[in-house]
Amino acid sequence: MSAESKQSDKAGERIAKRLARAGLCSRREAERWIADGRVSVDGKVLSSAALNVTDRNRIVVDGKPLPDAERVRVWCYHKPRGLVTSHRDPEGRPTVFDALPGDLPRVISVGRLDLSSEGLLLLTNDGDLARRLELPSTGWTRRYRVRVHGRPDEKALARLADGVTVDGIRYGAIQATLDRQQGANAWLTVTLKEGKNREIRRVMEHLGLKVTRLIRTAYGPFQMGSLPEGEVREVRAAVIRDQIGADVDTGKPVSDPRAKLSLKRPPRRKAKARTDKPRRTGPPRRKKT
Repeated sequence: MSAESKQSDKAGERIAKRLARAGLCSRREAERWIADGRVSVDGKVLSSAALNVTDRNRIVVDGKPLPDAERVRVWCYHKPRGLVTSHRDPEGRPTVFDALPGDLPRVISVGRLDLSSEGLLLLTNDGDLARRLELPSTGWTRRYRVRVHGRPDEKALARLADGVTVDGIRYGAIQATLDRQQGANAWLTVTLKEGKNREIRRVMEHLGLKVTRLIRTAYGPFQMGSLPEGEVREVRAAVIRDQIGADVDTGKPVSDPRAKLSLKRPPRRKAKARTDKPRRTGPPRRKKT
């Protein structure tokens, strides 16, 4: 292979990623399509996803030219209980994606909420962005309102800030505060940054508490607010650019993707330059007539 060909292979992006950014499928599905011989590049049917492509390549899927990559979009969705956060469920249960409005493009969830959980679920049409927002290294806090059956020990809740190991699984710092006790039930506010599978339920069970309701109210800078159950609200492009740090046209990070994503703080106002000129303290001068 020539040096020029090697350089060409390094340029652009992986073919599976390109198909996903066009909104046709996920990366994993794209790899299956390629293995099935459904994708060709510049007239050659692919048998492997180990190929980088650029805008100069002609990509065809099932005999049709690949559409242009969509701009990056993000939605807030108020997930009801009883829906699986999966595109396909082997048990035939209803999914989040079955319940979404029909005018939405193909979307991917940022993380998951289990069958019995509800509240804020972020959706995006960009798989790379979804994976980036799921990483604990983004530093984004997930906040929940949690109803438990039992009487929480506030000292035990406070110790969760140091992390806890349950059944051999290590969970990172969890901030849990008691909001109110109502008879045999209590409401807690819980915040965490990892969001491992069924993390809150398992940790609360470890403390002798049974979770009877779990509502996610915030994910990083995004708040569920008054969004009605089952409704979707699109995030404005300016917010995506400012809060997520993604270029809405290319889907690429506008900064180092390894850097933590965080809320931007307004710049401090510059202090006015001080002078040594003494302030006038006498009566105001009279204007000359």
